[in-house]
Amino acid sequence: MSSSTINTTSSEPNKTSGQFHSAKGTVVETIGNLTGATSWQQSGKEEHAAGEAEYNAAQVKGYAEGTIDRMTGKKDAIVGAVIGDRRQEIEGNVRHDKGEAQQDINENV
Repeated sequence: MSSSTINTTSSEPNKTSGQFHSAKGTVVETIGNLTGATSWQQSGKEEHAAGEAEYNAAQVKGYAEGTIDRMTGKKDAIVGAVIGDRRQEIEGNVRHDKGEAQQDINENV
């Protein structure tokens, strides 16, 4: 239950995995508190903290990706409008909106 086993399948932070490990760590720590098993208390605290850190890292990453999509989409929409390429303009607006939505989902950064 050490923090070194957390998220071994991917080096990318993941919100779902972070929430899982945070909750699992809390359960393990609670069991440790109830039974007096200090090793469980400690490993639970560590897993909870690692899970919270992973969740927060995934949130920051998602917000940054949303910012990039939003800016790139805006640029593409403007260029498309200026050169009269309606398809580029529409695709840029869609990417902009997608980035904005991703920022909204991850805005507690």
